[in-house]
Amino acid sequence: KKYKLMSSSAFARWVNSPTGPKTTHFWGPVANWGFVAAGLVDTQKPEELVSGPMTGTLCLYSALFMRFAWRVEPRNYILFACHATNECVQMYNFQRWARWSLNNPTSSISSSAINTGDVIPELKKKE
Repeated sequence: KKYKLMSSSAFARWVNSPTGPKTTHFWGPVANWGFVAAGLVDTQKPEELVSGPMTGTLCLYSALFMRFAWRVEPRNYILFACHATNECVQMYNFQRWARWSLNNPTSSISSSAINTGDVIPELKKKE
């Protein structure tokens, strides 16, 4: 019974802490895991469909927010972990795009190719 009281009070302290679920220090990072999920989906796409400029921007964004998460008081470890993970995923996607771009300097995928399903067969319109 004593252990149960200690664990419930520890839980209550966490809930009411400056980084607990009653604050944006908790829900902001939780929402940011969507970037990681989107990046993981992009790892399955062909390299020519990865947007180099957008992926590079996301790398810079996550690097800046890792620094912010480390410097803010109280330190936001959830936000730091989220952006560190996103940095890894986006850097992976960026190197995939960069390698493809260097090997195919004259290639470009048009939106009509994507719309007709020439690149991804699942996108082909069902008639």
